Amino acid sequence: MDVGLILKIAGVGILVSVSSAILNKSGRDEQAMLVTLAGIIVVMLMLVGEIGTLFDTVQSVFGF
Repeated sequence: MDVGLILKIAGVGILVSVSSAILNKSGRDEQAMLVTLAGIIVVMLMLVGEIGTLFDTVQSVFGF
């Protein structure tokens, strides 16, 4: 795992939390929820490649 990936995930989290807080304060709760959901989806898409690499490594170690 690369440190850059961790920093990207942290950056997305900070951006989403600030955006969500601003939208909640202005009374746009639905948009705040959508921003939070979009942030979760973006982070999951960033992790898909790493999870695939993990499964390949486990498969090669155990010889499946």
